[in-house]
Amino acid sequence: MPTTNSAGNTLSKITFENFDASTNTVASAALRYTRVVEESRSQNTHRTYSQAIRKFLWVLGKHGVHAQATAAADTSVDWVTWFVTELRAQEAATEAIYVTALVGFYEYLVAEELWPDKLAKVKSILKRRLRRVTPLPPPFAREQIDRIINYVSASPASAATEPREQLRRLRDRAFVLTLADTGLRISEACRLTTGHFDWPERRAQVEIKGGRQSTVRFSERAVAAIQAYLALRDATMVATGMRRNALPIFARHDDGAGSKLLPLNSLGARKLVDRAVVDAVGPDAKGTVTPHSFRHYFVTVVLRASGGNLKMAQRLARHKNISITERYARVSDEEEDRGYHEIFNTQKPSNK
Repeated sequence: MPTTNSAGNTLSKITFENFDASTNTVASAALRYTRVVEESRSQNTHRTYSQAIRKFLWVLGKHGVHAQATAAADTSVDWVTWFVTELRAQEAATEAIYVTALVGFYEYLVAEELWPDKLAKVKSILKRRLRRVTPLPPPFAREQIDRIINYVSASPASAATEPREQLRRLRDRAFVLTLADTGLRISEACRLTTGHFDWPERRAQVEIKGGRQSTVRFSERAVAAIQAYLALRDATMVATGMRRNALPIFARHDDGAGSKLLPLNSLGARKLVDRAVVDAVGPDAKGTVTPHSFRHYFVTVVLRASGGNLKMAQRLARHKNISITERYARVSDEEEDRGYHEIFNTQKPSNK
């Protein structure tokens, strides 16, 4: 049974150096667990997990459980509830990380055969009690995306002498403009086929996240870029009799694909974007703009042009919940600074 301790207990007093790793108490098992984390994870992860486990042992002491005298076999699932309750004062993100560390400790106990496998009950408790962390959209640099769009739009395919390179340039331009002007996710863009399109209406029926069907609208410049790419591809690669309505809009043009019209995959699309970033902005910018950055860009453009119409942005971005759209509505500090300057510091002509 757990050994109780009514003595005062402060988090600052919980130090692993005072524990004996050779016994099978809760404290000793905690020490060995943090050593495993130290050997297998990054220094930052080890530091965070150690802080979480120290917090856990402190919570046990607060509830009268003496971790250095309580056998690991007597570990209780109720301790998880105590821990989560104590974490309510923390940020939701901190709570999530600390709980992940604690679940790892319970899994360690089971793996070392120090505690019966009650992980399902532990996870059931956490599912009911944990706060949900709503992630913010990844940061993006609007100016960099504008530069990428301008670069691919101005880059002439005719400058390439090799036919496959010409196709690649036209495809890359069409793909970047499609991401920027439709807000499609890369997996959705890669699945597009010629049969999905209503060319006169500049629309396509697309299977989006969650398996839902949705109408996606395309800008004039995106459609023009796609048609320019397809025209050259049809002339050089599409054989007579091939079913044109089943062909991928964006195809691979690499040695592995050869002369086959294989659809561009997500990995190839990410490389495409990385290449455009490096060419337009420079090698140091690689990784700062991702395919999802263009989705953020799209929502931001819609919100600005519509005067902050969240409902329209939600429909055009095909967000199932408007709360997701609201996360994209936040502008950067730089944009706020610029907006403030334009409102208050720009000299306006007097109305005399």
